[in-house]
Amino acid sequence: MRAALLIIAALALAGFLAVAVVLPQMAGSEAKDAAQSLISGADAAKQHVAAAAEKAGNLAGAGKDVKVAARSDAKHGELKWIVEPNGAIRGWNEKNAIEVSVIPALQGGKVSWSCRGFPITAMPGSCGGKS
Repeated sequence: MRAALLIIAALALAGFLAVAVVLPQMAGSEAKDAAQSLISGADAAKQHVAAAAEKAGNLAGAGKDVKVAARSDAKHGELKWIVEPNGAIRGWNEKNAIEVSVIPALQGGKVSWSCRGFPITAMPGSCGGKS
């Protein structure tokens, strides 16, 4: 009887560890992959915004006609982006509850980009996460 209780306790502990430790790490890895997909999915829009801003000499209206089609990914679910008139690109993935903002700055006639995302634990170092 005592041996059976010890086996049950060991199985319960193993199950708890799987839920408390292993599954969040797997989810974190998937969210990091999804974040990277969101960031790279904004590349074409970044090129359009940069070209328009550099031609006009300012960011006002640089993202006005730029569209990024939503993409359905078997691993991450639906990835979506919106380009704001000022050229900022926002991306999100509901399945992994992540968001990124890719923000342009125009200095010396050239556009540079900064990136921030949430949650920080899912973001690469280039987007405000910890490397």
